[in-house]
Amino acid sequence: MIAVSPADVGRRVTVRRADPDGFRDTVGVLESWQDGLLQVRKRDGTLVSVREEALVAARVVPER
Repeated sequence: MIAVSPADVGRRVTVRRADPDGFRDTVGVLESWQDGLLQVRKRDGTLVSVREEALVAARVVPER
């Protein structure tokens, strides 16, 4: 289930995406969602790019 949208930019989210090796999960702040590309900033500062078509599941999660 994908329960995030561009309106959730700035909120903490968890996203699961399809990867050639299976699935990958990322938790962080949704920094942008533009032209089919999501940018999620992890706690360690890493920026993860996720193509919208690779999303399998996503939701807003509570702040730490």
